[in-house]
Amino acid sequence: MHGITWEEPFCGEGASCYRLGTDDQGNGYIAVAGAEAQYLTDSREALQQMIRDIKAGKADHLL
Repeated sequence: MHGITWEEPFCGEGASCYRLGTDDQGNGYIAVAGAEAQYLTDSREALQQMIRDIKAGKADHLL
């Protein structure tokens, strides 16, 4: 799977479990636990910014 090193799953409320991963080329990955073959990928910096924005409430309108 492209040399991705996956972290342990992060599970929120209910059955929402996600995994974060990285590779040796500086890319970051997010996948639903158990479906790691279908992932979202971008540079590590871009995914870090996305997570910061979500934590800051910039995606709350989607809830």
